[in-house]
Amino acid sequence: MPRSVNHVASRARRKKILKLTRGYFGCRKNVWTVAKNTWEKGLTYAYRDRKDKKRNFRALWIQRINAAAREENLSYSKLMGLIHKSGIAINRKVLADLALNNPAAFKAIVDKVKNENRNK
Repeated sequence: MPRSVNHVASRARRKKILKLTRGYFGCRKNVWTVAKNTWEKGLTYAYRDRKDKKRNFRALWIQRINAAAREENLSYSKLMGLIHKSGIAINRKVLADLALNNPAAFKAIVDKVKNENRNK
């Protein structure tokens, strides 16, 4: 008896991967094994870079806060220490946004924090 192979399912599986690799360079788009390996590696890069994206944005926020704090004669670490001591619950993302788009509000926060810690 001849061997029975489900060509429909295997062809569909291959076509699905080849469709996902459309636009890749050279053999990566049309040779099954190369395309499959490239696609799988791309998934691992995507997973890794979703984590890196968060890390990069946090670093950017810290740089922006530091630049704005230096204009107020404070370092980033001293400013964050004073904010935590004062009990102000504001995260770095919002603080960086204020520093960039609303310097008056950022200055008000810095002044409030400085004054609270002078009085203590």
